[in-house]
Amino acid sequence: MWIDWNAHRFSGGVLALDLANTIIFRQASDRAQDRFSNSLEVARFACAAGIFRAGEWGSVNFIPPQSPSGHLNLIELREAINNLFRTAVLEGGFKAQYLSNFLRLASAVIGDSQNEQDFTLPPFAQHRELLLSAGAALSGLNLLDPARLSRIKICPNCHWLYLDESRNRSRRWCDMTVCGNRAKAKRHYDRKGRGHGL
Repeated sequence: MWIDWNAHRFSGGVLALDLANTIIFRQASDRAQDRFSNSLEVARFACAAGIFRAGEWGSVNFIPPQSPSGHLNLIELREAINNLFRTAVLEGGFKAQYLSNFLRLASAVIGDSQNEQDFTLPPFAQHRELLLSAGAALSGLNLLDPARLSRIKICPNCHWLYLDESRNRSRRWCDMTVCGNRAKAKRHYDRKGRGHGL
C-alpha cells in the first residue's frame, strides 16, 4: 500500500512520536495496520521526516535502515517508544521495564552510528545526514524532560501520541483538521440521529 506521508502523518509533533504513530488502530488489534510492513514506506517516511521535522532538527536527511537487521532494530525502537510514552500518559509515570528497554535500544542505535558528530541536537543543527533510528532515539530521549513529558497526550479519536505545545496545554486532538473534524461530524450525526428518533 502506498502511503501519502503528509503533514497529518507527522502530527505527533516530534520524530519519536511520529515513529510510534506509524501503526494505526493500535488499540484495536483486528484493525491495526503497520505502515512499515512495506520496507519501501520506511524510506519514504524517512524522506518526509526531513521535511516535516525540520523544526525539531534543522536541515537533516534521515537515512532509513539499510539492512533487514536495521529494519528490525527500528521496529523494536518504535515499539519501545510507544510502550514507554503511552504507558507514561495512561499511568502518570514510567514503568521501569519500559524505560530500561528504551534506554538500552536508544544506546544501541546511537552507538551503531558511524559518525558521532551527526548527533548534534538542535539548535546547533546544520545540514547533515542522520540515521532515522538514531534521530528517533534522540528525539525520545529529549521527551524524558519532565516539562516535555507532561505535554504528551493521546488523541481521543485515533489514539496517536502527540506533543501538546499549545500555550495553555488545551490541544485536544493530534490534528484538528482530521481528528477534530471527524469528532465534530460524529457529534453532529449523533445529535441529528437522536432528533429523528423522537
